[in-house]
Amino acid sequence: MVFEVATHLALLLILAAFLAGFVDSIAGGGGLISVPALLLAGASPIEALATNKLQGTFGAATATATYARAGHVRLRDQVGMAVISAIGGAAGALVAHLMPVGFLRIVMPVILVAVALFFAFKPGLSDDDRVERIRPGIFAVTAVPLIAAYDGFFGPGTGSFFMLAFVMLAGFGVLKATAHTKLLNFASNIGSLAVFIPSGAMWWAVGLAMAAAQVAGASLGARLAMRVGARLIKPLLVVTSTGMAGRLLWQVLA
Repeated sequence: MVFEVATHLALLLILAAFLAGFVDSIAGGGGLISVPALLLAGASPIEALATNKLQGTFGAATATATYARAGHVRLRDQVGMAVISAIGGAAGALVAHLMPVGFLRIVMPVILVAVALFFAFKPGLSDDDRVERIRPGIFAVTAVPLIAAYDGFFGPGTGSFFMLAFVMLAGFGVLKATAHTKLLNFASNIGSLAVFIPSGAMWWAVGLAMAAAQVAGASLGARLAMRVGARLIKPLLVVTSTGMAGRLLWQVLA
């Protein structure tokens, strides 16, 4: 296979994709690893975003299938929500050029730190379900398309936001929220990918090699999350949310 970059860079990107898949399958934030790696390898911003969506879709699909096989998410019951997420992701990608990205880069670190603090200090967060604050139908047409659209036009923190919404609004336990987050993240990736593919910006050889590594990392991460549950997911979510906030702040201030 002929890569778009030198072989040693391709191998480093494959390693980055494995780590991204592992982290993303548990707590989200895999893009914090894979996107900077692609940029450092010489990809333009649009090439990095497009290629990241390609490889990330495989990782999200693997994590979703792993959680579904273990019974943590029933795919048939979530088809409607997944379709809404896919449409939201595509819409977000289409209007990306209209959004004030500079403003988002300032606001997002603050929100991500708030997410990290919530999961770090909120008492009683466990794998047990809790009180549902809004009905599933309302959740599907409000929180889902908003977060999915954000994923389409910006991206960092999408998994954390889905997690927070499922825990706070839908009343899910941490492990169940993680499983459903991966399904909706996969759907929003598919929607975004449908917009990025015609752009011609995709690094196909590198992206598919990274996708294979994503599959391995996501499978390992999902299995570990199911074994350990909230005891692993909560601290990793705090670390990834804080890391994403730091990365975004560095980009703003650099």
